[in-house]
Amino acid sequence: FFAEIVEFQNIVGTLIELVDQLAKAAESEKMKAIGARNLLKSIAKQREAQEQQLQALVAEKKMQLERYRIEYETLCKIEADQNEFIDQFIFQK
Repeated sequence: FFAEIVEFQNIVGTLIELVDQLAKAAESEKMKAIGARNLLKSIAKQREAQEQQLQALVAEKKMQLERYRIEYETLCKIEADQNEFIDQFIFQK
């Protein structure tokens, strides 16, 4: 009977060690998963910030394009006026 109890204690001791090892491994994997999740959240926030920056840049470039378009139209009108003036001046001679 005593031998069976000692054997049972050995088996239980081995089982407890195994369970402890599994618990440590599970905790380690849990920490890795938490770290990976936090990294993904960080990357998502970085991408969101980058997207906002790019949208602001696009809006700025659109405004610049509109200014250039207006300036071009104004210059075309000035050119046409000057050409008309030149034509009138030539015809008056």
